[in-house]
Amino acid sequence: MNKTELRSHIKALKKQRSKEELLEQSKLILNKLENHKSFIEAKTVMLYSSLPDEVDTHDFLERWRNEKKIILPTVVGDDIIPVELSKDTDFAIGDFNILEPQNEPYNGSYDLIIVPGVAFDKNGNRIGRGKGYYDRFLCKHLDVTRIGICFDFQLVDSVPTEDNDIRMNEVISISQ
Repeated sequence: MNKTELRSHIKALKKQRSKEELLEQSKLILNKLENHKSFIEAKTVMLYSSLPDEVDTHDFLERWRNEKKIILPTVVGDDIIPVELSKDTDFAIGDFNILEPQNEPYNGSYDLIIVPGVAFDKNGNRIGRGKGYYDRFLCKHLDVTRIGICFDFQLVDSVPTEDNDIRMNEVISISQ
């Protein structure tokens, strides 16, 4: 399958799951993440504010925003601009209807970057929605541990890759 076909295939599989099923699976995946050594040891973590078809991070963000330095991506033009999620940070709807934090850009370092995706394989390869935002951002942070999180149906045998695609160090799903 090429990337377009794989995206369509995953989209069809998502439609077969109820919102409640995806929310329950999200809780299990994020429980595995918060018990992961890399997350436990991390002081600064880049997460993401989830879209309805992604592993739901909203409650997770609220739970950890006062415990760790949480950084969220915002999209400006073709780039991810990281923003710190502080106790008082407000959100606004940004590009792609994603809730984005309204704060100054974050310019510090990261201990861990959690990455969403449309599909992952067991080698850590990933495809996103096709705009390359994460690949452009991650290529500047290759020394940081990158963990992809996904539902089991998003974990496939092989993801088609290109030279500029950035591989995850690990992928967490319910079965992984």
